[in-house]
Amino acid sequence: MLVIRDALWVSRTSVLTDGGRPSRDDRRVVEGIIYRYRCGIAWRDMPAEFGPWQTIWKRHRRYSGDGTWNRILAGLLTVADARGEMDWSISVDSTVNRAHQHGTNLPRTTGAPSNYMNLFAEPNDHAIGRSRGGLSTKIHALVDGKGRPLVLLVAPGQGGDAPMFTHLMGQLKINRGGPGRPRTRPDRVRGDKAYSSRAIRTHLRDRGIMAVIPQPSDQIGHRKRRGSTGGRPPAVDKEDYKGRNVVERNFNVFKQWRALATRYDKLALTYRGGAVLRAVSIWLAALGDTP
Repeated sequence: MLVIRDALWVSRTSVLTDGGRPSRDDRRVVEGIIYRYRCGIAWRDMPAEFGPWQTIWKRHRRYSGDGTWNRILAGLLTVADARGEMDWSISVDSTVNRAHQHGTNLPRTTGAPSNYMNLFAEPNDHAIGRSRGGLSTKIHALVDGKGRPLVLLVAPGQGGDAPMFTHLMGQLKINRGGPGRPRTRPDRVRGDKAYSSRAIRTHLRDRGIMAVIPQPSDQIGHRKRRGSTGGRPPAVDKEDYKGRNVVERNFNVFKQWRALATRYDKLALTYRGGAVLRAVSIWLAALGDTP
């Protein structure tokens, strides 16, 4: 069952092995991980041709926890930026995904704030919280102007979007193809009304980043009630704001992998690892390295 093209596998083997001796079954295992997330099946139900399901699970757990998937995505982003493929007018948003009952049967501390920032440690609540639709997880994302994912974080489903913004921006670091510091500052940020806060606008203004974020009606009313002391309304380029929909379309692409649309993973680390792997596949397609 061929999932990864030959040329693609050769080009990425060095990342998986870190210069060490490659495992004979690395490719089969990675194909099995992709197959599992595409189909949304239990790890125990993996087809035998991919090898023992325990091996596939353990390898994905390791690659999620030691940063392997992150390094592959970072390498692709460096290539895209060097080729001029990156659109630095970025958009931000989140999507709520229902957690399956098989993914929620671990002891956890619920109701924690949405501050899951450590990419290599499991949070106490496993990034699962109770929202209107029941137990759920949010994927928070920054995408470039063409809807390709740049940064992905997970947090409990009941958490707000605005508190995660600075954490997302803090993870935005695109390494240069040659010498120089990583690029961390986009040209502009597009966000919906959930990101309209003084803290976010100040953060962007201090860094010289244009904010394309409309105000909600309650903030508009509050400013008007204050009269001349309310200050001027923030400028919003309404035509440019139309480009924000790329992040919504990105989530639609993400959820074509059924194990991301519904969270079956018990650990936040492995669930985010699957999301990062999906981002890798999106960038490979954009760079022409996969069908």
